[in-house]
Amino acid sequence: MKASELLIRCLENEGVRYVFGVPGEENLDVMDALLDSSISFVLTRHEQAAAFMADVQGRLTGKAGVCLSTLGPGATNLLTGVADAYLDRAPLVALTAQVSLDRMHKESHQFIDVRSMFRPVTKWNAEIFRPHIIPEAVRKAFKVAETEKPGATHLELPEDVAAQDLTDTDLVEPLLVQHSVLPEPVPVQVARAVELIGKSIRPVLLAGNGIVRGETTESVRRFARRFGVPIIHTFMAKGVMPDSDPLSLYTIGLQMQDYAARVLAESDLVIAVGYDPVEYAPCFWNPDRHKPIVHVDVAPAEVDAHYAVGVGVVGNIALSIELIGQSLHSFPAEWGRHCRQTIQDGFDEEHAASRIWPMRPQHIVTELRSALQPDALVTCDVGAHKLWMARMFSCEQVNTCIISNGFASMGIGLPGAVVAKLLYPERQVVAVTGDAGFLMNSQELETAVRLGLPIVILIWRDDGYGVIRWKQQVRFQRTSGVEFKNPDFVAYAKSFGAAGFRVEGPSELGPVLKAALACGKPAVIDCPVDYSENLRLSERMKRLS
Repeated sequence: MKASELLIRCLENEGVRYVFGVPGEENLDVMDALLDSSISFVLTRHEQAAAFMADVQGRLTGKAGVCLSTLGPGATNLLTGVADAYLDRAPLVALTAQVSLDRMHKESHQFIDVRSMFRPVTKWNAEIFRPHIIPEAVRKAFKVAETEKPGATHLELPEDVAAQDLTDTDLVEPLLVQHSVLPEPVPVQVARAVELIGKSIRPVLLAGNGIVRGETTESVRRFARRFGVPIIHTFMAKGVMPDSDPLSLYTIGLQMQDYAARVLAESDLVIAVGYDPVEYAPCFWNPDRHKPIVHVDVAPAEVDAHYAVGVGVVGNIALSIELIGQSLHSFPAEWGRHCRQTIQDGFDEEHAASRIWPMRPQHIVTELRSALQPDALVTCDVGAHKLWMARMFSCEQVNTCIISNGFASMGIGLPGAVVAKLLYPERQVVAVTGDAGFLMNSQELETAVRLGLPIVILIWRDDGYGVIRWKQQVRFQRTSGVEFKNPDFVAYAKSFGAAGFRVEGPSELGPVLKAALACGKPAVIDCPVDYSENLRLSERMKRLS
């Protein structure tokens, strides 16, 4: 048995179904070993997209996605997606090839120190310099990647090691897969949390992505409904409380005063559950540092001057919430109704704007939500559209609107939709993206066509970098270096063998979405957007300050 074959056996042992990547000369043995395995290799057109696919798989399943590249430029291309998984707390294992051991001590073709490059954006990484360490290295890579807080790990396999045969004395069996058990919260901390929360009159629960990762959504919903505590979500926690529920206050995440921020300002206590400052910095919602905070998570609170925790309850989130609830009283229903009305009044004002052409962002969001089933899966790229989707696209379930808000890298939308459809072929899958983000990884449209994945890519076209234009307009009242021209997206889609649609009026998006979802193959929708609404939103937010 070759070392490369043992590596693949260990991946199978971890339950790996897909490896996303691009082959190269230095991973030839690994690619050959994949042919005889139960693992499907998904050939991507760029390593960054491969890492994004593994990243989104980790977000959706809680199990580490695997991406693969060769050495040098292949590894550098992989890096952005690995960093995204690292800051979005998505379990991912990156596999990179490397030159043979006898070339590492000198200048050599395509050789760079990949391990050092990956170290700042991974929880752990290692070089496999002997075949017999593969079972331990692979098991550790997956264990570390999937343990809270999850993230990326990295293994480097030199080409000569991959080709080596194992000796009779080598350990050739994959290790038993064992999952860590989260600790129980300390009773005295639970009691202190109950005491602090009990003094509150206007509490708010700030739901973070840790709730989704820990599969503790139902526990949090029961807690909120039992005691009448309204829930504000980070962008990455959408759906923890269904947005149809009166206790849902949608999301918070703008770097300006928003309706949810107004509610937080009025609250007298924040119960931060599964919250990670990387999702939304505390300085935006606790600017004066005076807000009492109860921190409930599997890990102690991050050190932040604006996140001074009154009580920290560390351990299994579901158990922590249950124990806190055993001794708590309900809160006045008027507070929850007031919070919801604050959000609803703001949204109603925005939706009341007349329908114009090009379409306003809030009207695109409304049309998209109306066209989709409740369990449809949306992968949202990064850009101005992300802020509108995060604020206003309603979710009834978690992980139905995937938003990167840790690393927040453009280009994740289309690759994310590809892996979402691979994992959930029975569900509608839509990538919502800007024209800039789409063209950063639009080559993966060929991947979707080749794999026969009927995803829909909805492009909000504004012919520029919308968020940067928005910020420049607010700060300087003029723009610099943000305008560009686009190809004919309909013709572009058809050149790949996909379907192409163009929205040419404010009443057309709904029917176009319906046609694209029903066409049975990848489809691209070119939808112009009027982002002058961004400045109007800024003016509304100023009035709230």
